[in-house]
Amino acid sequence: MTALWIAHVNVTDAQAYGEYAKLAGPAIAAHGGVFLARGSRYVQLEGNDRARNVVARFPSVEDAVACYRSAEYQAALEHAKNAAERDLVIVEEN
Repeated sequence: MTALWIAHVNVTDAQAYGEYAKLAGPAIAAHGGVFLARGSRYVQLEGNDRARNVVARFPSVEDAVACYRSAEYQAALEHAKNAAERDLVIVEEN
């Protein structure tokens, strides 16, 4: 079953986060991820407001987890660690 990678992000350092995004996109694509939404219009109904929201679809939960754990994505993540507050969840689609 396909899976959704859902990230809610509050960017605190736009330059460093831009470096993350440059590297993360190709890493996600290399693992079969396809972006459905990135930084689009949103409505916050509950919880903590995070101005950047990203949704990507992967072939499976396992593919999404493999992407997250990959050397390529971890290299990208080094740029985001001090540049954003992030929540990331992977959800299997029905």
